[in-house]
Amino acid sequence: MNTLGIYIHVPFCGKKCGYCDFYSVCYSKVQAELYVEAVSRNITHYSDNSRKVDTIYFGGGTPSLLRNDQLSFIIEAICNNFDLDPEAEITLEANPSTLTPEKLTDLRKAGINRLSIGVQSMCDAELKLLGRNHTSERASQAVYDAAKAGFTNISCDLMIGIPTQSSESLKESIKLLSELPIHHVSAYILNIEEGTPFDCKEIRTSLPDEDETAEQYLITVNELGRYGFAQYEVSNFARKGFESRHNSRYWMCDEYLGIGPAAHSCYKGKRFAVPRDIETFINSPVQPVTITDENPCGFEEYAMLRLRLSEGLSLSDVSEHRESIEKKLPPLIKAGYVKYDGEHVSLTPEGFLVSNSVIESLIF
Repeated sequence: MNTLGIYIHVPFCGKKCGYCDFYSVCYSKVQAELYVEAVSRNITHYSDNSRKVDTIYFGGGTPSLLRNDQLSFIIEAICNNFDLDPEAEITLEANPSTLTPEKLTDLRKAGINRLSIGVQSMCDAELKLLGRNHTSERASQAVYDAAKAGFTNISCDLMIGIPTQSSESLKESIKLLSELPIHHVSAYILNIEEGTPFDCKEIRTSLPDEDETAEQYLITVNELGRYGFAQYEVSNFARKGFESRHNSRYWMCDEYLGIGPAAHSCYKGKRFAVPRDIETFINSPVQPVTITDENPCGFEEYAMLRLRLSEGLSLSDVSEHRESIEKKLPPLIKAGYVKYDGEHVSLTPEGFLVSNSVIESLIF
């Protein structure tokens, strides 16, 4: 099907987390209103009623800072300019502290049907160190309130490799998350990005070392699996049928259109990016873009993205490279990094830990 996903980058935050390198600015009511108008204007610019939109993703930033009528306005603009699937997956990233029962009820009315909640940890000491403005109790309450409001597709973020985090505290976070009415977990290893407040000696020296972080990743895979969350991508786990449809577009090389400052697209045969500047986005009749790839989704990129998935790469899809890949498999299989069933090449959890080098050795 000629389907399309739309990503809306909402660049507003109440407070910037010390580890975050995503583009965001301090929330302003006036600027948010101008931003929403610019988003609608750009949706109209890309208007194509022949394209069925089956996923919408509000990422950020903290998209839940937008008013519900602003979110409805954007969704309505998409509905008016594209063929919006009645069964479309419409995801909103949210900070637990922004989710009140009233807000959640209104989000359902606005058309949001999937939440991605930035929990990060269920250990209050770790949340405080990360600079999060919620407690584990507040995060739990937000999830329960979301379920009560009618959300049946809820994801939570979990962070691995937090300073002072232990295997025991990680297991406890996973246990507490698994007891909530959620269906998906995105588990990310903390990376210290250059230029962020976390890029300092105090933080770097308190991080778990490489071996400890690897152990924590494998614990995460095993524990989430034990609680019914199957790994389907290097950092993503879901109960059956609740895999993220929008994020899967990225790994399948399917088309998506990004709108907003710092948004990326793979659309009409090109990859392009919008500058990380909200003023430019607001003041431009159409968002400026920079072409980042004139011919995306060639063999290397396709194979690399498919190998991020637990199902792996079907060699029938890259038949001209089958012989070359098969010759490189034996040492990787022996090392426990790769599995091969005669058709699909896939990485093991241990292989995901060193995925860059494994994938590079297979396809380059």
